[in-house]
Amino acid sequence: MYGLIMAGGTGTRFWPTSRERLPKQLLKIHGERTMIQQTVDRLKPLIELENIFIVALPLHKAKILEQLPGLPEKNVIIEPLGKNTAPCIGLGALFLRKIDPDAVMVVLPADHLILDEKQFIDDLRHANDLAKKSEALITIGIRPTFPATGYGYIQYNEKQIGSGDRVAYKVKTFAEKPNYETALRFIESGDFLWNSGCFVWKAETILNEIEIHLPNMADGLADIDKALGTAEEEKTIDRVYRQIRNISIDYGVMEQTENVYVIPGDFGWNDVGTWSEVYNIREKDTNKNAADKKHILIDSTGCLIDGNKKLIAMVGMKDTIIVDTDDAILICPRKRGQDVRKVIDMLKRKKLTELL
Repeated sequence: MYGLIMAGGTGTRFWPTSRERLPKQLLKIHGERTMIQQTVDRLKPLIELENIFIVALPLHKAKILEQLPGLPEKNVIIEPLGKNTAPCIGLGALFLRKIDPDAVMVVLPADHLILDEKQFIDDLRHANDLAKKSEALITIGIRPTFPATGYGYIQYNEKQIGSGDRVAYKVKTFAEKPNYETALRFIESGDFLWNSGCFVWKAETILNEIEIHLPNMADGLADIDKALGTAEEEKTIDRVYRQIRNISIDYGVMEQTENVYVIPGDFGWNDVGTWSEVYNIREKDTNKNAADKKHILIDSTGCLIDGNKKLIAMVGMKDTIIVDTDDAILICPRKRGQDVRKVIDMLKRKKLTELL
C-alpha cells in the first residue's frame, strides 16, 4: 500500500497567511504541526514513510523536505505547474506503478483535518482490501452533519461490493457545490455524502480509467512513462504538463465511469477550506469568539482573530474575521470566507506580486 499526497495547492482562500511560497499545507492552521505534517503522521500507522509520496510544485520541495525529515527526496514528485488533480494523480500513479505494478494507492489532499484518526485508518484498511480484490475506484464519503454549500456531494445506492459490514456502495451521481435549499434536500434524502477527495485504488486501475475517459491526457502520461528514470524525465514531464488539460479527477474520470464505489466515513473530517472553517474548528470563549487571550474584544460575538504579533482590539463587531500578518491585514464577514480568493485576483491586477 502506498500513499500519494497532493500538495500542489496555493491556498488562495487563506491569504494573507498563505502565500505562493508558503501555502496552506505548509502552515500550522490547527495544532502544533503543519497540515502536511499531520497528513503524513496519520498515514504512518498504515504506510511506512518510504512508501509515502508527495506531489508538489518546485518552489515547495525544499520546505516539504524540511518539514518531513526522513522522507526520501525521491519521494517528492515534482509537477512543473498545477494542472488540477487528474494530471497530479496520473503522474503519481506512473511513479508508483514503476515501483510496484500491483501498487494500491491512497490518494489524499495535503491540507484536510481529521479528528478521529483511528477510524480514518480503519476505513482506509477497508478500502485497501476492496481495491486489492477488484478493479473498483473507491472513494471515502463523509456523512453530512449540516447542509453545507461549500462541499461537493456523492449520491449512492444499495448495490455493494464486499461483505458483512466491510462494504462499499455503488456511486449513483456526483453533485457540485449546491445552494442551501438543494443541500437541505440532499441531507433529507439520506443517500448523499460529502465528497472528501480521498481515494483508494490500484495505480494500474486509475491509469486505465484515464486512458478511457481522458485519452489525450493518457497519451501525455505514456510519454512520461517512457521517460521515467532516464535523463529525459524532467524535460518530458515539463513538456507534457504545458500541453495537458487542466481538469479534476472528479470531473474527468469519477463522474464518467461506472466503476466508482463509496465507503461512508465518520471521522471528524473538515477540508479547512476557508478562514470561516478555521473559526468552526478553533476553541471559542463564552461570546463564541475564537481569538488569543491577549486580544481585546468588547461587545463582539462570533469573531475570529488570527495574528499574534500585535494586540488587536474589536468593539461592537459580529461574525467578523481579522487576519494580521507582517505586511497585510484581512478583514471580512465570516460568511464571505470563500471570497478571499478575490483578493488574489485584485493583487494580480494591481501587480502587487510581493503580496502574493
